[in-house]
Amino acid sequence: MGSSLMNCPLGQLPVAAIDFESAGAAPGETDQPVQIGIVRVNSLFGAEEIFTSYIACERPVRWSAAKVHGITTDTLRGAPHFHELWGELRRLLSDCVVLGHNPSTEKRFLGVFPGHGFGPWLDTLALTRKALPTLPDHALGTVCEAMGLTPEVSALVPGKSWHDALYDAAGSLILLRALIRGLAMEQVTLRSIPFAVSQN
Repeated sequence: MGSSLMNCPLGQLPVAAIDFESAGAAPGETDQPVQIGIVRVNSLFGAEEIFTSYIACERPVRWSAAKVHGITTDTLRGAPHFHELWGELRRLLSDCVVLGHNPSTEKRFLGVFPGHGFGPWLDTLALTRKALPTLPDHALGTVCEAMGLTPEVSALVPGKSWHDALYDAAGSLILLRALIRGLAMEQVTLRSIPFAVSQN
């Protein structure tokens, strides 16, 4: 499936945008996810399927992390453990391009499922740095604000805001759509943009 995805026109790609929020970690600690958001489409401009969940954490959420995303240890009471979400993650992330804005954290957290095979991965941070080099910063919220995309993100996932995992995942998808449409890249393939593509 990976090679066929690499040759599929961007406008027709099945895509799953993903984002995690984390508990934060002190030096020497391993960070843990506390929330996941996924927006899946079977072609880039098609109908969206939305999934989000809090994730149980083995230790308290650090104050510095909670200050960013608003998720506290109390928020996670009764949340499923990460491995309990495997069936849904496999369904949503298989046979598609996995999208993120600098998705290094997403790749690391998904590494708890050895051999999951998700990917190829597409990075909207790399795309925006290439397409919009003069922006003073390329954080997801900054780019979407600069491009006037925030209302569209809010319409897709109402009642949420930046640093919510689902909102950020939706932001990545809306940003990708805007870039592909704005640059008339609907017929371009992933092979043509290797600077923004990686494997697992």
